[in-house]
Amino acid sequence: MAVLGALAGLVTACSSSEPSGAQVKPGGRSFTVAAAGDVLIHPELVDQAAKDAKKTGEGRAGLDFGPLMAGVKPIISKADLAICHMETPVGTPKGPFEGYPEFLVPPQILTTLKDVGYDTCSTASNHTFDHGLKAVKRTLDAMDKVGLGHTGSARTPKEAEQINIRDVNGVKVAHLAFSWESFLNPTPEKQKWAFNRLGTDEIKKAEARARKKGAEVVILSVHWGLEHYNEPSVPQLELAERITKETGVDLVIGHHAHVVQPIQKVNGTWVAYSLGNQVARHSSPTGLTEEGAIGWFEFKETSDGGWKVDARYRTTLVDIPPELEAGEKAPEGAVVDHRLVDVQNALDHPGDLSEDRMARYRLAADRTRGFLYNRGAPGGDGLEQLSLGK
Repeated sequence: MAVLGALAGLVTACSSSEPSGAQVKPGGRSFTVAAAGDVLIHPELVDQAAKDAKKTGEGRAGLDFGPLMAGVKPIISKADLAICHMETPVGTPKGPFEGYPEFLVPPQILTTLKDVGYDTCSTASNHTFDHGLKAVKRTLDAMDKVGLGHTGSARTPKEAEQINIRDVNGVKVAHLAFSWESFLNPTPEKQKWAFNRLGTDEIKKAEARARKKGAEVVILSVHWGLEHYNEPSVPQLELAERITKETGVDLVIGHHAHVVQPIQKVNGTWVAYSLGNQVARHSSPTGLTEEGAIGWFEFKETSDGGWKVDARYRTTLVDIPPELEAGEKAPEGAVVDHRLVDVQNALDHPGDLSEDRMARYRLAADRTRGFLYNRGAPGGDGLEQLSLGK
């Protein structure tokens, strides 16, 4: 009972928010941010990209990830700032590639992320050092080549001290990224500078550097929590409480759980504990690992020099074809390709989709809404579904 009481007290503390009396500044600046979950390219998605390249004649070195990701382009490309989470290092265009547990994925996915509309990505995760510093350098070089910003890992000690600051509608926005470190492939002691390890003090220092360089808004990506749990862990709740109380971070975007967790205001700051997977194909799909959310945040300048932030979301789903034996035909109306789907768009424009497909999309929409709202966000916090007409 004592433990339950302590947890209840923690939940109450983390559910609090501090409403600001400041009004939106007339004629003030504003911008929108789209942020999504983990980009995790499993071998089945590489196979899909090869299949699509044969059809489209596009891509590079026989791989085209464009059809896989096309479903979210209308949303991601609409944002003033779009942030992805690149979970793994990349290899060379022709491979070889690897899946779990030590990922090495095609760099062609980075071109597609840029084409979809992403501007910058977090690169700090428990897989950052799966193939050492050489792969970290290769990944960041490839991101530079396609024009994707990045934060969370570095090629040199000097780069590790730099801050990713972007001009977004006339506002200087900093993006920071931190993660817990893999026990399988930890960063060597002499290369500790190459990876941002998660901790309140480290976040404070990075925010201070960002503010010193003129950042007016600071967005933080964090790789934390427990895999496959739809509720944030106690350490997540505790860290969210510290970040929102002890720093001036304006938005927290969480990854790593591979399933959707709640979005809520903590001490007046929006925290998305986990946006699930943006795109992935786990070896044992659970249904939940295919569901994700795009967080949509609208920043409006207030009369006191701060920011009013409104939160919206859009449900996504990775369609997975049935696994068939040799010569076996898929059921009529079944999924035939891996595709990242904007669920609401599919529900609004079903076309000739089967009732089974529609039922799957309705389940994803209802279940994602439930998980996102599970800590009270639809009440006074005002979390709503994003309408592309607005």
